[in-house]
Amino acid sequence: MSNKYTRRSFLENITTATLGAMGAGSLLFSSHSSSEPDTLGNELPEGATILFQGDSITDAGRDKDNANPNDPWALGQGYAFLAAAALRHSMAAKNLQCYNKGISGNKVFQLSDRWQQDCLALEPDVLSILIGVNDFWHALNDYDGTVEVYEKDFRALLKRTKEQLPDVQLIIGEPFVVEEGTAVDDRWFPEFPLYQKVARQIAEGFDTAFIPYQQVFDSASEEMEPTYWTADGVHPTMAGAELMAQAWLETFRRL
Repeated sequence: MSNKYTRRSFLENITTATLGAMGAGSLLFSSHSSSEPDTLGNELPEGATILFQGDSITDAGRDKDNANPNDPWALGQGYAFLAAAALRHSMAAKNLQCYNKGISGNKVFQLSDRWQQDCLALEPDVLSILIGVNDFWHALNDYDGTVEVYEKDFRALLKRTKEQLPDVQLIIGEPFVVEEGTAVDDRWFPEFPLYQKVARQIAEGFDTAFIPYQQVFDSASEEMEPTYWTADGVHPTMAGAELMAQAWLETFRRL
């Protein structure tokens, strides 16, 4: 582990991970890929809606009674807030409307149960989904889900979304884990990587952007100890949230 961690190495790690993890030199499967930054941002209409969806990693303690866009309390204390803040700053003229509707503990079927109200009704122009860790983690205890259930539910959710919002730009985040975290043990392997593989295949099948968060955290952990980014191996620390936000923004810029 390097003891010369700098902002430059931080950004280089993110860029390397997001551009290199797919093996073909691009983190996007989408036909909208471009070498020019902010391509999608330039095309978004004024007042466009950006929606973050997922579980506790996205939720990050947000006030669920606050439905207002661009409200710090409604956006939580994690990567969604940081990414939204950066977008609102760098694209001020667009007056983007940023929402966070992540809910702690959610699995894919629970997203589906609330999808009409918490996604489709908002008619997002950009929809970011990070889901999967609970689909596996809870199966270690009191949930009878499998990787096949995860795949079936996730594909059905995206099919429903594209049918009702055909022009939505999708960003799928890879579920990730840090092995050194306190909540992670040998039971996670080799099963959990199968969920990651499914998320990647689904992104490819639906021609969407994909954020290789596992590689992002693995690369960052070469510079600082892994638990600097997520103490329990699942939920990011403050620094881990910034790591995720930067990877998300790098993905957005290349849509």
